[in-house]
Amino acid sequence: MPRPPAPLSRSSFASELSRWSPEALSSSAIDSLYLHYRELLSWNRTLALIGPGKPEELVARHYGESLAALPLIPEDAEQGLDIGSGAGLPGIVISCMVGGAVTLLEPRRLRADFLHKVVESLEIGATVVCGKVERLGGRFDAITARAVAPLSRLFEISHHLSTGKSRWILPKGRNAQSELAEARRAWQGVFHVEQSLTDADSRIIVATGVKARRKS
Repeated sequence: MPRPPAPLSRSSFASELSRWSPEALSSSAIDSLYLHYRELLSWNRTLALIGPGKPEELVARHYGESLAALPLIPEDAEQGLDIGSGAGLPGIVISCMVGGAVTLLEPRRLRADFLHKVVESLEIGATVVCGKVERLGGRFDAITARAVAPLSRLFEISHHLSTGKSRWILPKGRNAQSELAEARRAWQGVFHVEQSLTDADSRIIVATGVKARRKS
């Protein structure tokens, strides 16, 4: 098996981040994200948290896409939820950048252990919950989910966590438009699709006021 590429240095990592970040990054934010990056690469050897790729591509694909969510988070959001957090993307990135209470929900124990380790090391205001979304309680102002389920299914299993005014920020691949069309058959709300800045084939679905359509 080929050896994974060597991690980027902090300065190279910071340079790559700056290419994709929609806002200026403080030195402390870069330090936090770089710690996460190093832990991610270390744990990835056994947990396969992210797929293979060149170091620069990994920063764009994972951190760039996570940073793209920042302008989409409501300014008055107090409670955030990252469903299927896995590698902590985008949940840990959001917590590092905006603070506030972010719940990282992950059903797989070893991946939850990874998240616990990073949250403790970073001393950020995130809470790790190991469990399934269907069993989680609470209400959240901003909800993210990356590669968890098709859009309609995601709303089905997690709509109980919405305040009714929650904003959903959902990175998707090339099937974003078809997933949205399918979801609109059972769900209504205000939807729009943002172009990914890191991948021409990717989109970010943003939704508010999501509720089930009445069955005729």
